[in-house]
Amino acid sequence: MCAGALSPAFAVGVQDAEQLLRQKQPQQALEKIDQFLAERPRDPQGRFFKGLILTELGRVPEATSVFQKLTEDYPELPEPYNNLAVLYAQQKQYDKAKTALEMAIRTHPSYAVAHENLGDIYARMATQAYDRALQLDSSNTGAQSKLNMIREMVGSPPKAGAKTSASAALPRSAPAPASPPVAPAATKPAAPTAAVAPPPTPAAAPAAIAAAPATAAVETPPAAPALPTAELTAAVDAWAAAWSRKDVKGYLAHYAEDFAVPGKRSRSAWEAERRSRIDKPGTIEVGIEDIRFKAEAPDRIRATFRQSYRSVGLKSTTTKTLTLVRRNGQWLIQQERIGG
Repeated sequence: MCAGALSPAFAVGVQDAEQLLRQKQPQQALEKIDQFLAERPRDPQGRFFKGLILTELGRVPEATSVFQKLTEDYPELPEPYNNLAVLYAQQKQYDKAKTALEMAIRTHPSYAVAHENLGDIYARMATQAYDRALQLDSSNTGAQSKLNMIREMVGSPPKAGAKTSASAALPRSAPAPASPPVAPAATKPAAPTAAVAPPPTPAAAPAAIAAAPATAAVETPPAAPALPTAELTAAVDAWAAAWSRKDVKGYLAHYAEDFAVPGKRSRSAWEAERRSRIDKPGTIEVGIEDIRFKAEAPDRIRATFRQSYRSVGLKSTTTKTLTLVRRNGQWLIQQERIGG
């Protein structure tokens, strides 16, 4: 994944495939993108575009596999989650679609397409629930009127196997996350995108049981030990600073030996990829804001913060969580993930 400007070969490879897809030649577009990926097999934009082409060809299992693997290799990117949700929605797997869209929004809260699609999914799920209510009680006029209202707004659920129009979505682009750019934003589920009011709030739970008489002595638990906030903040700041100055050795030194490598890769493969990405031409700026710490064990602390990332042609902000462990007097990263 390149954080700098695209090379001419990169631009030609993806743009040629995009042009072929616009010309309704998805098979030729697939051949072109496969040629590109033969040289750059891990490139996220090329892989994303291949998923769009496979979707256009109706090869849903293969497209699903492409987007699923992208979410594993690049969990910070919202677009693969969104497109995965589109494919799940086509198959009426609305719970999976909802989960995927929530992940897209978690990685990029301002991703409007995912918010809109999530509204469609809620409408579909409501339709299923009202249908079920009527199956159990056909005289339920309330459920029937609600079902009619939703159907008027969003139409009937899409037929399983219906294709999304990948080419129609190509001009739309999503805000870039804290990593190199991915292909333009995903298509939305086939349903119109009318907003649907959320279900009514359940009735309040019964009042809490009255407290027991204060006659028995209550032992006050000992106060929790104070967190070494200054040490922890300094460790996170040093990690971000090494990343910003492109000090790969110093950056990798902040990760513990038992760091949970994402994507089921080896530690050496992960380090090689990080080294390649950080060593790319151009400056990198990483900022940390609103950092919060929570103890999971005496020597195990969870740090959650807002991370801003800027490189050549790329700017983004996301929530990140680091699990820090104390080893030989240092706080090192044992786990890293997007989200709180």
